[in-house]
Amino acid sequence: MHGNMLSKFFKKSNTDRPIDKAQIPAGQRVYAIGDVHGRNDLLLELLVKIGSDDQRRGPAQTQIILLGDLVDRGPSSAQVIDTAMELRKVWPNTRFLAGNHEEVFVQACREPDEEIVRFFIRIGGEPTIMSYDISREEYLSLDMKQLSARLPTLVSEEHLQFIESFEDQIIIGDYAFVHAGVKPKIPLNEQSVKNMRWIRSEFLGHNGDFEKVIVYGHTISENIVEASSRIGIDTGAYDSGKLTAIGLEGRERWYLDTGKDS
Repeated sequence: MHGNMLSKFFKKSNTDRPIDKAQIPAGQRVYAIGDVHGRNDLLLELLVKIGSDDQRRGPAQTQIILLGDLVDRGPSSAQVIDTAMELRKVWPNTRFLAGNHEEVFVQACREPDEEIVRFFIRIGGEPTIMSYDISREEYLSLDMKQLSARLPTLVSEEHLQFIESFEDQIIIGDYAFVHAGVKPKIPLNEQSVKNMRWIRSEFLGHNGDFEKVIVYGHTISENIVEASSRIGIDTGAYDSGKLTAIGLEGRERWYLDTGKDS
């Protein structure tokens, strides 16, 4: 008697997590891709896998969401932006979230201030600069003031306007997609841009549930993180070679990545 009661209790507890009840509206399918960070090779590889997976699963209204931080750290940020722009043309239901690295990149180009550019470089911006039309020799010859003036001449207005079109939050069904996370106990429609792009410990350390299941990047983990009402998919692609995507349809969720065993 008591054993049966305990069994029922624990079985119920295990299926009460919001991530196990969350749904995407009928007829829709969503793929969300974690932080690319200048790895165009991995982005192209993962997009091929997504295309194959989507075709295998049959007809649906499919959206692709990139969770932000397309740039910095990896060697081909300019090429990632080119790929992202092309993806929007061939797959119009593609949407992009702005990460903290996009924020600093655009600021460094729009406001050529030495301190901003210095911070941009400190968080991984040097490979981004080098992915544009500048030689290593020229880059090394410039002091910070000169580099601050040179940077806006390297990055096209088309790239900047594209990045500036990125969103900060996307809600589909029972899921909310953001770059970094959200501030606990604040409604989703009242979240600040700063928190959605930069938050970390306050979001990750929250023990309660959120208004929606939050799908996010920003914080690197070796593997996917599934908590009660949040799913983290930043697997450190620029360094690990593992770029991860989550697939969602109805109540189903699955993962694709560029890892060796995928």
